[in-house]
Amino acid sequence: MARSLAVHGGTAVRTRSWPLWPRPAAGAAAAVQDVLSSGRWSISGPYRGTESRERRFARAFAAYHGVDHCVPAASGTASLMLALEACGIGAGDEVVVPALSWVASGSTVLGVNAVPVFCEVDARTLCLDPAAVEAAITERTKAIVVVHLYSAVADMDALTALAERHGLPLIEDCAQAHGAEYRGTKVGALATAGTFSMQHSKVLTSGEGGAVVTRDADFARRVEHLRADGRVLAGRAPAPGEMELVETGELMGNNRCLSEFQAALLVEQLKELDEQNETRRRNAALLDRLLTETGCTPQETSGGTTSRTYYTYAARLPEGEFTHVGVGTVTRALTAELGFPVLPCYAPISRNRLYDPRSRRRYALGVEHEERTDPKRFELPVSEAAARRTVTLHHSALLGDESDIHDIAEAFRKAVRHGAELTD
Repeated sequence: MARSLAVHGGTAVRTRSWPLWPRPAAGAAAAVQDVLSSGRWSISGPYRGTESRERRFARAFAAYHGVDHCVPAASGTASLMLALEACGIGAGDEVVVPALSWVASGSTVLGVNAVPVFCEVDARTLCLDPAAVEAAITERTKAIVVVHLYSAVADMDALTALAERHGLPLIEDCAQAHGAEYRGTKVGALATAGTFSMQHSKVLTSGEGGAVVTRDADFARRVEHLRADGRVLAGRAPAPGEMELVETGELMGNNRCLSEFQAALLVEQLKELDEQNETRRRNAALLDRLLTETGCTPQETSGGTTSRTYYTYAARLPEGEFTHVGVGTVTRALTAELGFPVLPCYAPISRNRLYDPRSRRRYALGVEHEERTDPKRFELPVSEAAARRTVTLHHSALLGDESDIHDIAEAFRKAVRHGAELTD
């Protein structure tokens, strides 16, 4: 019997290489070399007579979002923890987070000794369901974290109104949404604060890194203290050789600073973000049409979205197809056809093997706390159903031309045609 699927030894749909990511911006190499010879590799190093790259990036990223304040940080995880602490979140407080997200949406809340409350998502957008958030709020709830997941923007009208009604800070986790807009405003600038990741896979990357943006000067000052061991940048340029960070004694912090190398990269990468996002949007629109023809359902976004960012392209498998195998079997077949990773969407955090509070003694804060942070206490049928049927592709697959998109669609068509051949 002839072998049809590449995973079984058949001929693959694609053998050509895919666009590489990360892709260095035109000025990236020169910017890093400039830091290398500058004598200042961190904002915690002595001032050398010129503005730090960290300050240059902070100013550019704040302007990009139409806000006054940006505090760069070491990672997206650090940024989210800084924002939570700047809101006053701490021991025993409950924070509502989406159940369907990367594990950091839960572990960051644990990291400030608070309790993550995993909440259902909208089946169409895979972002927080406002009705489910409303039902999850208790007298212990102190904040809501909304994740703009994959290529969707959450329903910020409903979530903002809900947060205001309950007097709760709303934090936008924009790790996967650099440049997306809701009613003409960049995500991150719609709530109390927006947090970002610049990790290797992100559409804006320096390998690792992060940032917090906000319109609130007092909030930004608290974040500054928290990320630099309780120090803030001086309001004036010091003499060369002196420290630019000053000790205020206002608020204790930790070291979660971005290096000058990372900041230099980000200044240059930011210049090319909009053009790259537009390429992804154009190719995603074509892929939406082609995959819809196969019976797949591309991830939707909320009604107020005016511009999408495609960190990950997500689609639900056709109804009635692949019902005899798990989603992992389907994604392995697609990967074999394309020579490019096609992956299942995130598992709900409550059953993610990377999320296990009891594996670390720092979270052993008493029987009650352990019971409240036990992920098994949550029932999440919508998130579970999405995880069983949703497949994803990294955004670099959308940086090529139309022939690349047609290859992706052909791989899906082939998998559907020969789906009966798959076994777990």
